[in-house]
Amino acid sequence: MSLESLPKSLRGLRACLLCSMIKSIDQFEQDGCDNCEEFLKMKNNRDVVYDCTSQNFDGMVAMMAPEDSWVAKWQRITKMCKGMYALSVSGTLPKGIIKDLARQGISYKPRDTSQR
Repeated sequence: MSLESLPKSLRGLRACLLCSMIKSIDQFEQDGCDNCEEFLKMKNNRDVVYDCTSQNFDGMVAMMAPEDSWVAKWQRITKMCKGMYALSVSGTLPKGIIKDLARQGISYKPRDTSQR
């Protein structure tokens, strides 16, 4: 994990709707999502960043060793990059993106646990 993927401030943070990684909107636009960039293509596209992230999320966990963490298993992020993750993210990806993911064989499970 590079320090560039960690949020620099607590203001303006957003969480990826696919993996729940937390970054600032500028970090998502500049670097994309460390886990989902090949699918969501947020890099250099602020509109896609707004569509594929949410500013409404609950809790944060710093994941340093996802493969060894029971929290990572509980959050379904054992195969994700090291970084900051939301415990629950409100919202869903746009239907067109969900269909594109399905065509690529990727199952989308919303990260919103407030409705369960």
